[in-house]
Amino acid sequence: MTGDKNESETRSVAAGAPLATLPVFFKLSGRRCVVAGGGDGAAWKTELLASAGAPVDVYAAEPCERLERLAAGLAGVRLHRRAWTAADLAGALIAVAEAESDHAAQAFRADARAAGAIANVIDRPAFCDFQFGSMVNRSPLVVGISTDGAAPVFGQALRARIETLAPEGFAAWAGVAREWRADIAALDLPFRARRRFWEEFAELAFARPGVAPTIADLQALLAVVSDEAVAAARRGKVVLVGAGPGDPELLTLKAVRALQSADVVLYDDLVSPGVLDFARREAEKLDVGKRGYRPSPGQPGISAKLVELAAAGKTVVRLKGGDPMIFGRATEEIEALQAAGLDVEVIPGVTAASGAAASLRASLTERDLARRVQYVTAHGRDGALPEDLDWRALADPGATTVVYMGVRTLSALVDKLQAAGLDPTTPAILVDRATWPDERRIVATLATIGPAVERAAPAGPCLLILGAALSRPAGRLQD
Repeated sequence: MTGDKNESETRSVAAGAPLATLPVFFKLSGRRCVVAGGGDGAAWKTELLASAGAPVDVYAAEPCERLERLAAGLAGVRLHRRAWTAADLAGALIAVAEAESDHAAQAFRADARAAGAIANVIDRPAFCDFQFGSMVNRSPLVVGISTDGAAPVFGQALRARIETLAPEGFAAWAGVAREWRADIAALDLPFRARRRFWEEFAELAFARPGVAPTIADLQALLAVVSDEAVAAARRGKVVLVGAGPGDPELLTLKAVRALQSADVVLYDDLVSPGVLDFARREAEKLDVGKRGYRPSPGQPGISAKLVELAAAGKTVVRLKGGDPMIFGRATEEIEALQAAGLDVEVIPGVTAASGAAASLRASLTERDLARRVQYVTAHGRDGALPEDLDWRALADPGATTVVYMGVRTLSALVDKLQAAGLDPTTPAILVDRATWPDERRIVATLATIGPAVERAAPAGPCLLILGAALSRPAGRLQD
């Protein structure tokens, strides 16, 4: 099974973006390494190699004080008080050196390669077969970070950020996971049940990182994969996930966990590529986006595909732009799944209206200006402006109205709103691709928004916001 998993991961990476370097983790216990040099850099690399279990031969005519302490305190470090020779590199897996010049660095790497070792010359990336990079140590959980020498300080900053997300207590959790793995494997559970066990384990670790797991925790987690849970795992399930308005960082933690456990991801046309990057690498990704006025998958076909995949035992994530329960036709998919006797879960997302308001820094409710917020779609089943909208409510000057899918019907919408009594000077902002890097805003009034949008020719997805609340300073934005 391990071989299958590694092969799958290799295929996934090979099919994606190119890698500047290959991230690998060496087992160094009992594998001889060589360090040539007597400075602080050599001492740091010696300590790092020795901490991974390698016996380290250090060659330094003038070792620094730190190297002296390492040699005296660590049984695996042997200090040779002389310069290195090519013969010293024989049998080494890794060879590290300090070099005073490019010529010396080149000579060391050539001799290391001739001896069958991989070389690292400190602070001379052009002569390195590998780099150590930045590291977060929660051993046996270890995170390595590399920028391929392009931005070491950036890598260190990222490491600091990861340090805050991976408390020291994770070391104990990772250690217990290593102890429990053989016991879980011996239970001969189906793959999906084993995965669910480890998902629950990870969730518990994040919930209480400072308290190491106990046997009682093991028993409680095993209860999660009882006969009933195993049967559910074999049936498969569908999770409707709100992908948010565009910015991947607006995903909820629960949405990320769902994406990372998915076998298949069905995503809308409005879902940004960055959101899909959170999905498990092995997951199959299917584009089922419904594109206005262009050939698109029909809703019955999408619902049938969800049923087919879940019935086959797959864990399916249905990614919907914004929030799945707001103009996402979630009811049709939920009903189809429930009719087939399949489990379905809904994970809400940041709806486009909230994302646009945050981007505008404009409150949708404002005392004395907007007592309520109303969402409406201006796109009916036939593509035209729906005839059954409550125009009296939409023309309420004390409401903020958010119009979804309203670009193509904008002219008719404006005419209807003005006919219903909404003041033509009412502030209006159309947000094109809210929270995306290329977001645009078209600022106008109800009377002028139509021509302004026609001139701008937005690509979408677009959201129109109308209401007096936009007249406050935070909402007075320039186009």
